[in-house]
Amino acid sequence: MRIRAALPALAGAAVLTGTLLSTPAEAAGGVSIYHVWFDSPGPDNRSNASLNAEWVQIKNTSGSAVSLKGWILKDASNHKYVFPNVKIGAGKTMKVHTGQGSDTASNKYQDRRAYVWNNTSDTATLTKASGTKVDSCSWTTRDPSDKYC
Repeated sequence: MRIRAALPALAGAAVLTGTLLSTPAEAAGGVSIYHVWFDSPGPDNRSNASLNAEWVQIKNTSGSAVSLKGWILKDASNHKYVFPNVKIGAGKTMKVHTGQGSDTASNKYQDRRAYVWNNTSDTATLTKASGTKVDSCSWTTRDPSDKYC
């Protein structure tokens, strides 16, 4: 009798767990790609200002800070940005800019001198240091210059 009574409770727990952790981002502590600005405003002249107007914003929707040490943000051509030993605070966002700058809690810089994100189509992928995919966001020419993911 006890086993029969426990089975519905276990099945319910499995369903609840599957619902709560239904996406890779939620399973990774609530970190996801939130917004991508892949076509910086104005002419693509490779100025640092133009490069830094191209960015990927990630968001932590969990109730606690998440360490991003060793996590990787990459495009479809495998241009990689490896996060240093940083944390993203609970409910906070962080932008990863293409150009050069001084890192802050909310802005990181890839220190590149060329654009990363293709204007015609591309995919931003966020993975843990272990290689486990956390989230991705894709766009095509249908999206004007940026995309909320």
